[in-house]
Amino acid sequence: MKRLLSLVVLGALALVLVSGAHAVVLEGVGHANIHNGDLEAARAEARKAAIRDLSLQHEARVSTHDTMENGVITESRMDLASSARARNVRIIDEYQSGNLLRVIVRGDISQSRSQCGAGDAGRLKKRVAVTGFPMLYPDQARVGRIDDAGEILPQQLQQRLVAEGGLQVFGATTSRMFTDLLNAPTVQQGDNRLTNVLELAREMGVQFVVTGVIRDLGVADPSAWGTSVLDRMQRGIGVVDQRRRFAADLIIFDGFSGAPVYRQRFATAADWDAGPGSSAGFGSAGFQKTAYGQSVDGVIGEMAAAVTEALACQPFITRIARVDGHGVTLESGATAGLRPGDELKLYRSKRYLEAPEDSPELQDSGVAVTLDKVQPHFSRGTIPQLGGIVNIQRDDIAIIW
Repeated sequence: MKRLLSLVVLGALALVLVSGAHAVVLEGVGHANIHNGDLEAARAEARKAAIRDLSLQHEARVSTHDTMENGVITESRMDLASSARARNVRIIDEYQSGNLLRVIVRGDISQSRSQCGAGDAGRLKKRVAVTGFPMLYPDQARVGRIDDAGEILPQQLQQRLVAEGGLQVFGATTSRMFTDLLNAPTVQQGDNRLTNVLELAREMGVQFVVTGVIRDLGVADPSAWGTSVLDRMQRGIGVVDQRRRFAADLIIFDGFSGAPVYRQRFATAADWDAGPGSSAGFGSAGFQKTAYGQSVDGVIGEMAAAVTEALACQPFITRIARVDGHGVTLESGATAGLRPGDELKLYRSKRYLEAPEDSPELQDSGVAVTLDKVQPHFSRGTIPQLGGIVNIQRDDIAIIW
């Protein structure tokens, strides 16, 4: 009779003491063997090992699993997993001794809120398009002349995402994804899929579309913003309510299915203390100096962090651009983090004649492509069977989990 005993021990394996979710700078070491003179593949493998070492220095989860038979341990296994999050990872030293390559990396490590275990997809940069955030009530923007908020807000969000460095970010801030702002993102069919999301994703070659709606820019007391001498006096001595609200929905759509993968409302309120004529635009210097502008700036930072966090657990997906015999060309390359030797599983995109407008159903082909040539914006690899035999063709997709 066999009994499986599982013991889970939570402990810190940190070599340095860290606190809370604050980021710390640590170094990690990784090794890899160089096979057939392929230094790039060895460097990529050593870098992955170094990042694992770096993460485990922050905090680790130790799991031991013992299998017993007649009171005797017949198998013992220990697993290590880290919930740390690495950012701004860079190679600071590299040393080769014969066929052994050692790499040292340095990065910012913080506690990750996500417990998904993103696997190899976590090191890759997913392609994201940021669209416009139309205003539900444009008249609210008259105070302060911030009617450009629908374009400036996503531009600032895009800048934050680019600065974080974990995604490939493309701007489409003049595009609107919704016709019915009040009920967005729900559509009449009730499946939350939007054909314009799919079209934009295909046109820009992105995996996700980040969009939203600005729900509220209103002031607490509209009568407090009159132009009379009395109105100005009351504002000056602080006897009127000068607070202004901000609320925006952030939605992330999957670019292959059109389905929403994340939605959250962000809101704040603060004093609108801009002097007459000092604010002329959502991103103007006068706007940024107000208590309201500073509060909104903080919310945009939270939105950028939410996007990064939401996509960290998603697999990396790219389209197949060409199939030629045993060769497969993908629409992503080195800028996404792909390296020679990477393996991506191939999935067929299947549509049904009775529902041609529905998003495609993905079917596992049981075949993986191994990359041997990686360019900045595309990569090429080989599959063990002929593409025609397994029915892999252009516009099917490749995935790293």
